Amino acid sequence: MPVPDYQSMMLPVLRLFAEGATSVNDCIEPLKAHFNITEEEAEEVLPSGRMTYLYNRAHWARTYLGKAGLLESPKRGHHLITEKGRKLLETSPETINVKSLMEFDDFSEWKTQDSKENTPQISPTTQQIDDDQTPEDAMQTAYNLLNAALRDELLTTLLQVTPARFEQLIINLLSAMGYGGGKIDRGILTPASGDGGIDGIINEDALGLDAVYIQAKRYAPDNKVGRPDIQKFVGSLTGESATKGLFVTTSDFSKEAIQYIDRVQQRIVLINGSKLAQLMIDHEVGVRTRTTYRIKSLDEDYFADT
Repeated sequence: MPVPDYQSMMLPVLRLFAEGATSVNDCIEPLKAHFNITEEEAEEVLPSGRMTYLYNRAHWARTYLGKAGLLESPKRGHHLITEKGRKLLETSPETINVKSLMEFDDFSEWKTQDSKENTPQISPTTQQIDDDQTPEDAMQTAYNLLNAALRDELLTTLLQVTPARFEQLIINLLSAMGYGGGKIDRGILTPASGDGGIDGIINEDALGLDAVYIQAKRYAPDNKVGRPDIQKFVGSLTGESATKGLFVTTSDFSKEAIQYIDRVQQRIVLINGSKLAQLMIDHEVGVRTRTTYRIKSLDEDYFADT
């Protein structure tokens, strides 16, 4: 099953420390077995790439249990269950979560103080993060929402630019992605008339020995690119003796169009509106970074014994 949220891990983690675990690392394998987590799921990492979801959520479960006084940490990275923790387990709780931890004064005081110190006093409607999420999960959720909104905004804007500007944008994007060695002058727009179904060409090397031929369609969302459009593009590639093609649209491709490219000799890549907008975001074409948050963690090397 997918890695559960950190609150679901609280009771199993506390039990593991009662059974002799002394670190979060000691809990990982038993947690995988307890929740039937596959190796692939256990190895899935946070967007930062520095920690797995499994370890991160087990870590936060341990942290919250510690704030409630159910675990103690006599030294760095070493944790023990407290008498308070053992007494809680003796009651055979069905679950442990943030709500139940609020019954412990130490946790309630810490949670209340943490909220006061870290919640910006901007509006009385400002909400705290969902208790089901770790801070990293909450940031990822917020990032996904902002990213989705930006994709929609980009697609709306793309529909308003001229066809020539749209075609140039595709050349700029490919250059930003490293095609043509990242040099924009290796991208060529074909004349608006008599282009033979080719809107642009980008050379993958300085001598132009290998090139990608581009077709760009600025279509409304409900106007999918069908198989006839792709067939015309293939015909244009054949006429140019081209082997690589890129068909980009602000809308999407029909099922028949997608299936058709698997049967042609040329190598053709299809990019729909959603993917186009995400590529623009990833390679910073038409967007700019507004705010950067730096997430810091303990430097274990700094505190290592020498």
